[in-house]
Amino acid sequence: MLTNARLVYQPHDQVRILNAAISRAHDICEAANVRLTPTREAILKLLWQGHQPMGAYQLQQQLAKVSEKPIAPPTIYRAIEFLIDLGLVHRIHSLNAYIGCPFPSSEHSNIFMICEKCNTVAEVSDKRVNNLLEAITDKVGFKLHSQTIELFGLCPNCEPGDSDE
Repeated sequence: MLTNARLVYQPHDQVRILNAAISRAHDICEAANVRLTPTREAILKLLWQGHQPMGAYQLQQQLAKVSEKPIAPPTIYRAIEFLIDLGLVHRIHSLNAYIGCPFPSSEHSNIFMICEKCNTVAEVSDKRVNNLLEAITDKVGFKLHSQTIELFGLCPNCEPGDSDE
């Protein structure tokens, strides 16, 4: 099982994680023979600065604070689409927002645990879920291209209790 839940919900070195994500992004872009432009990198950095998803207009507002010139929404959307296509970013459909992918070089399901109180998002992937979805779709002859499961509740920081399980 791939999970970044412990990382999201426990104290960690966010600068190190951000730097690792950007380094991985550069490696993935180099392998794909594409360019991580300054705008694309700035958007990726914003999406990795916290574990809270951001919408395109939020990204535009944040970029306006650090950019010398305004960046138009179509540019933001093109950059997001580029990052999604490379597996560096996921879209959280119900929130119409985006978040950095902690597992960009692996094939995995998209299962997101979204805290209703603090808005943090942790990503989990479980091969058993992937196998179950594949079995269900194969049974009816449905060709599955992608899937996203969004779970809403309270994270261990917002709902104290037994989080060691």
